[in-house]
Amino acid sequence: MRIAIDAMGGDYAPQEVVAGTLQAAATSPDVELILVGREPEILAALPRGTSLPPTVRVEPAGEVIEMGESPAAAIRRKKDSSISRAVDLVKQGEADAVFSAGNTGAMVAAATLKLRTLGGVLRPAIATSMPGRGRRPWVLIDAGATTDCSPELLFQFAVMGTVYAREVLGIPRPRVGLMSIGGEETKGNEITREAFGRLRASRLDFAGNVEGHDLFTERVDVVVCDGFVGNVVLKTSESVAHYFGHLLRETLTLNLPRRIGAWLIRHGLADLRRRADASSYGGAPLLGVNGVCIIAHGASNARAVANGIRVAVESVRREVPGKVQAGVAELGAA
Repeated sequence: MRIAIDAMGGDYAPQEVVAGTLQAAATSPDVELILVGREPEILAALPRGTSLPPTVRVEPAGEVIEMGESPAAAIRRKKDSSISRAVDLVKQGEADAVFSAGNTGAMVAAATLKLRTLGGVLRPAIATSMPGRGRRPWVLIDAGATTDCSPELLFQFAVMGTVYAREVLGIPRPRVGLMSIGGEETKGNEITREAFGRLRASRLDFAGNVEGHDLFTERVDVVVCDGFVGNVVLKTSESVAHYFGHLLRETLTLNLPRRIGAWLIRHGLADLRRRADASSYGGAPLLGVNGVCIIAHGASNARAVANGIRVAVESVRREVPGKVQAGVAELGAA
């Protein structure tokens, strides 16, 4: 198996991407990892006195798509960018999956233009695993690939999210919720109200509308929304988690008795930190394209990169694109 890695994508590239790739190489010696980008910068990011292990190689790419660039224009203009070259490797059959923490829009555009969407799929969507109660994650779809959606797209996202939750997360019959501003079917805008009717009439296990306060409960396993709302939900959740961590540290270190109490529950606090740490999830699959594409947060550290590569390997082994296409046909998506 071969994984193409956008070495130049992300706020801390290439240093953290290279470090994460080396971590992944140490735990997956049977996987070939291809760092795509500017070779001198990639090699300079290696720890002093070390070289690339046998299972890691560099694929040169001279250009970088920056975070603030227009995605579609950048893909057309920068054909030698690390994102374009990494996706090309998948298109040409020289890699089985691609991972990037770079410009999300550019990654979506490159995957859609070069790999095309699966048969029956209208638009791709990012399926992000979110922490839930009982240690079972739930899926937020779409988390930022398609900002303007029709009822047909929301219905199709529900299908793809259901397939991913069932086949990858191991939830036998995922419950689906539609993100809205109220639990009643009359709430929301015209698009969500029409999507509600389609979901209710489908063979999905539809639980109705969900609101913000339903997200981290066990009510549903898949939350469906357009990419604009999904991205706001994702980043707001991250912000709340960071604030809670800051508040917890501030409260538990206020005086000596509290510091002693914090020391006594240190293992529980460490477990809490691990469960809330976004880097443990690594990356989210772009579902609906003809290949495995994993998109990570721009601020990914080495641990997040290593876990993102792990998600890519698992997605290839579980044949996620084929199962998504089969699920679209099985569940009758538009």
